This record gives sequence, structure tokens and C-alpha cells, in this order.
Amino acid sequence: MHSFAYRANALLTFAITILALMCAMASVSDNFNSPSPTSEVQVSHINWFQKKPDGDDEVSLTLNISANLESLFTWNTKQVFVFLAAEYETPKNALNQVSLWDGIIPSKEHAKFWIHTTNTKYRFIDQGSNLRGKKFNLTLHWHVMPKTGKMFADKIVMSGFRLPEAYR
Repeated sequence: MHSFAYRANALLTFAITILALMCAMASVSDNFNSPSPTSEVQVSHINWFQKKPDGDDEVSLTLNISANLESLFTWNTKQVFVFLAAEYETPKNALNQVSLWDGIIPSKEHAKFWIHTTNTKYRFIDQGSNLRGKKFNLTLHWHVMPKTGKMFADKIVMSGFRLPEAYR
């Protein structure tokens, strides 16, 4: 008959094949989820708007961020990385992105939140004097990290923000 090593190898190969098949099914099942997250961001105060000694513009903002990202979570979601970015155009670049806030949402219970924060971790700095009177968008980006399968990302763009014409 077959030896113990041969039987153990056959059992291990079968188990790994079943595990790979289950992972593939979990990954495919995420394609049937159509999330509908919502978000709103308000700039409640511009703390300062200054020209730094090296000539760069710097802005400090107080933000109210509210979001409901519960629909991003499925049984295959491990966590969601979320960040808020300011996006604007300059004569040199069609798209400038500056990260203002970020966070990791570990579970569906934490996916509905309201945060009052300032951008102290990430500075809103532009190389040059391009920010006076500049229109900008605040964009909430997220990256869903599944337990198995590929990671996917999306965003919500909120427009209609403008910086002051003069330094404060």
C-alpha cells in the first residue's frame, strides 16, 4: 500500500487546493458588492495662511470630516485605509495633491465617524506662491484591503473651496 509520507502529501495537497479555491471564491464575491459610501467635509477655520521664509505658501486648516463607509465592508474586508487630500491646479502642474489627514478603519463598527481636526500631521505647503486665492477640492480617498484578493480604491470629490487672497 501507500506509505505514511505519501498519504500525508496527498492530504496536504488536497487541503491547499481547497484553501486556494475558497480564497478565489472570496475574491470573486467582492465583485458583487456595490458600495455607496457618503462623506462631507467642511473647512471650519483657516488657522493661518503664510509665506514661509523659503518662499513656499503654507496653510493650516481646521476641518470637520464626517463619513459613512460601512458599505465598503464585506465579510472579506480586513481594513480600510482612508485619507483626505487637497487637490488644486498650478501653472506648472495640472494636478497637485496634498494629504491633510489619514486613518485606518479596522472594522464596520468604526466606519461611521465624525472628526474635528487640524492638518498638523501633514502640512498644506505649496512650493512657490501659488495658493493665494486658489480654488481647491477636498477629496476623500479610500483603499479597501481584503483578507484575500486584490485591493481596490475609490474616492469622493468635494469642490467649492477657496483660499484667501491675502496672507494672514
